[in-house]
Amino acid sequence: MAKITPVPGRDGDKYVPFTQRGGNESLVYFTRDLSAAGLQRIYERVGGDITGKVAIKLHTGEKHGPNIIPRPWVQALIEKGLPGASIVETNSYYEGDRYTTEQHRETLKVNGWTFAPVDIMDEFGTAMLPVRGGKWFKEMSVGQTLLNYDSLLVLTHFKGHTMAGFGGSNKNIGIGCADGRAGKAMIHTTPGQDQWSIAAEELMERMTESAKATVDHFGRHIAFVNVMRNMSVSCDCEGTAAEPVVTPNVGILASLDILAVDQACVDLVYALPEKDHAALVERIQSRHGLRQLSYMKELGMGNDRYVLLDIDNGDVVIQPKDAVKGVKPFEG
Repeated sequence: MAKITPVPGRDGDKYVPFTQRGGNESLVYFTRDLSAAGLQRIYERVGGDITGKVAIKLHTGEKHGPNIIPRPWVQALIEKGLPGASIVETNSYYEGDRYTTEQHRETLKVNGWTFAPVDIMDEFGTAMLPVRGGKWFKEMSVGQTLLNYDSLLVLTHFKGHTMAGFGGSNKNIGIGCADGRAGKAMIHTTPGQDQWSIAAEELMERMTESAKATVDHFGRHIAFVNVMRNMSVSCDCEGTAAEPVVTPNVGILASLDILAVDQACVDLVYALPEKDHAALVERIQSRHGLRQLSYMKELGMGNDRYVLLDIDNGDVVIQPKDAVKGVKPFEG
């Protein structure tokens, strides 16, 4: 990817504390248990309407990517809680190990995603989903077979991102469900300019409108799980070239509200000691990534206020500072 130099924008570099937010609250569940069992337990809190033919959208990574969600966790989740579910992906916009379907399938084999069907949704074409209330798009081009599913579990490795600042549920489906040629070009590229010409606030808004198309399509049959583990400032699309992880592992969060779960993850990052969050906070703010959150709220996609329930301790209500209390420095 080209080096991105964001220009000053609306608010994507400004963190808004919880006490300065208004509106309703959503439920967000939290566990410190970073394991297959922890993932299964927290999924059960939000999976009630994940029914019928189920798709699991996750980032399967570039070849040998070190930071992706562990495959055994996903395998156990499917076997115990989502039998028959398919993992879904789309081809990449950049030339690499996932640019064509053939390359993508080879990468899936290398990375061990062989225990369940993997549907590369744009393998045979695209479909258009309406974008309601957007200012950049009226519709978004997605992988064609996304429309074949009744429910979607958005299973996200929460981390930094070279262009988006951070990658949460919003990025996972906003970029990850857009097809590799038309949809991703709509988000990233001004026609006639560099492939990565759109950045900062405009990129966050375009990506969020794309995510909204998918959220609206599935309605109540969608749930969001964010895994805060191995949080490099780099995305999983950078594979073995990702920056070293320096941010401590935190836990897993889940919600039926895409804004609430991404906002809670960001809040937990900011609640870490400065020495532990400095690199990730710098990445988020320098790319104006916080615009993802404020624009989701403007589009009516959810609430940036939430009740954080600690499922490790009887669903007691906790604050972000409680969730990260005592986290250990990351050890590679």
